[in-house]
Amino acid sequence: MKQLASIILALGLLPVGPALADGGHHHQPADHQASAPQSAEVKTNVSLSGNTLTITYGPLDLPTGHDGELAASIPKHVFQVPQDRYLVGYKSAIFTKDGAPLPRQYLHHILLINLDKEGVSCPGEPLFFAGAGLEMNETKFPPGYGVKLGKDQKLMTIVAFYHGAPPTKDVMATFTMELAPKGTPVQELDVYQVGVNVVCYSKFDNRRQDESDEGIEIQPGVQVDKAPLKFRMDGCVKFAYPHAHDQALLIALENKTKKQTLLRTVPDVDPDGVFRSFQPHQVYRDGQGFEVNTKDDYELVMVHHRPLQAPLLHHGMGNYLLYMTAGLCQDTRTVLGH
Repeated sequence: MKQLASIILALGLLPVGPALADGGHHHQPADHQASAPQSAEVKTNVSLSGNTLTITYGPLDLPTGHDGELAASIPKHVFQVPQDRYLVGYKSAIFTKDGAPLPRQYLHHILLINLDKEGVSCPGEPLFFAGAGLEMNETKFPPGYGVKLGKDQKLMTIVAFYHGAPPTKDVMATFTMELAPKGTPVQELDVYQVGVNVVCYSKFDNRRQDESDEGIEIQPGVQVDKAPLKFRMDGCVKFAYPHAHDQALLIALENKTKKQTLLRTVPDVDPDGVFRSFQPHQVYRDGQGFEVNTKDDYELVMVHHRPLQAPLLHHGMGNYLLYMTAGLCQDTRTVLGH
């Protein structure tokens, strides 16, 4: 766990606060990415009411800068839950202080990290257990499954707003987590992050030349990007949370050894390629699940189309957060589409 400790220090953590009580990406050149100065009073608030844990960010004014490797727009926030609970669903939103919704492209990302648990997919790093980008899908795991949030574990949340957003006053965002009622039997899910782009913090130095924090450069026309994958655990995937940017046409997970397509996720987009959402039938959710294992060879695939006349450079991502139980599925089947 020494490497885990060094990663935590690299994140530049703030002191831990008290435990809770009930209570389109149109990228611009760097010299055009103006940032509004933010007040030191801009902060994150966390509240727990019954089975709902709500994280509220802001208000702040856009555009805003990004700080550090994980691109925080406001200080990172560390919190705890007062007793063991299970995360069974989550959703995000972005809006102005008076409640008016804003374009989803204004939100770059929200990250939820368990600093006291090592991630399986990124050895030596703290667990990235939930998050959202502009897809803003409402997540609900199959009944009876959840991600454990242990009592007194240090949980950190990070928010980044898109630095190319037009000037907008009093912007806020929320990340709302649904918890299983106390005493409900829940089978624990492991969280495994995979992507065509590099997803492990400690591997950022190994990114290809056309990849940055924003993603992989998308050239005009059709572009297909692939990345090999070997899983570090045997698991039965019950839910797959997808993430992509503007101009995305497809992300997929394939078992090359067995010649099986396990996930094939197509976003709903505007005619010019601006991302709208992943429709519910495109988000994998199945209590029976499908298997992944340490022996087979896998591949991540993402396909983009950037209109030939589009003047601004775009950056693409193709990620999944795979929520799985440890070990193989009880009743194996091949999954293609949903």
